[in-house]
Amino acid sequence: MIKQIICVLFLCAYAQISFAHAPGLSSADLVLTEKGVDATITFALQDIEAFAPMDSDGDAEISSSELDDAKPKIAALIAKELQLTLNETIVKPVNLGTVSFDNQNNACAEFHYEPAATHLQMTTLLLNKLPEGHKQFVTIKDITGKNLSEKMLTQQDNVIELNLADGESSSMFKDFFVLGVEHILTGYDHLLFLFALLIVTHRFWTAFGIITFFTVAHSITLAIAGMNLFTIPSTIVEPLIAASIIYVGAENLIRKEPKGRKYLTFAFGLIHGFGFAAVLQEMNITSIETGILVPLFSFNLGVETGQLIVTTISLPIIWWLHTKPLIEKYFVPVCSSIVCLAGSFWLIERTLL
Repeated sequence: MIKQIICVLFLCAYAQISFAHAPGLSSADLVLTEKGVDATITFALQDIEAFAPMDSDGDAEISSSELDDAKPKIAALIAKELQLTLNETIVKPVNLGTVSFDNQNNACAEFHYEPAATHLQMTTLLLNKLPEGHKQFVTIKDITGKNLSEKMLTQQDNVIELNLADGESSSMFKDFFVLGVEHILTGYDHLLFLFALLIVTHRFWTAFGIITFFTVAHSITLAIAGMNLFTIPSTIVEPLIAASIIYVGAENLIRKEPKGRKYLTFAFGLIHGFGFAAVLQEMNITSIETGILVPLFSFNLGVETGQLIVTTISLPIIWWLHTKPLIEKYFVPVCSSIVCLAGSFWLIERTLL
């Protein structure tokens, strides 16, 4: 029985290590002008590098000159994979497109399309060529900056359509809520951190305190980072998240009944909040003219809902295992050792690889 449990736990850890990264995200901002449509399309470099190779000398490093050389290829790629229909006619950009790079390793391509239109349809063909789960957040505005429509495109639904006569718009709340749920359910590092905290709990109020402090902490930094008031580079945040997992797992092994976990959870929850915020920062929610409160609130609500689902399912199982003397003897040490191994793998991956 014990061997079977250990095997299952190791398989779970392997799955967590193998799928530690959330699916890619991209964005598209369309502005309707008097002459036509201005489009700004943003992709992470790692998402499009396979289609527009940048490392021309094969040294596994991309220099500034190689980035400059890749700009025409990136512009051509995005222009080809972006199908824009204005007034029932598929149109091509009137310029070759300009490409720039930001400090988040994103490529931003700008195009202009004509003529001015009352009916618009955009299809992102590239979504179906990217890794499974990739999403693209699209906003459509008028020349004054008024938000006309927004939608989260997926590989199953990669089209957004706007008819100015009908005043159509999509549900921002729903899109960001679903994104939040998906992000926490695929955020295996965040879930493993929470699991490591909960496996040593035996009482409801202890678990409730841990979950509450984690929620409050990461909600604070999610809001701060989401509004671009203060941010920490992902090169710092991601290793810190891995380090927090190692610390909690090690503490489980050293102390039989760790104390003050609520305050520890709050401190590490602040760090995890910056990890959650990275999703919203990639889509630049501060540019949404209707306000950032709706996407920020609904995304966070989605994260909490997903976390609550996982906790509701896992806690009864954890407490039941603690009632079995033979299992209880090995449960925390084995699980905590696996937590440390997974955290160590992520720490090495995020700092050295």
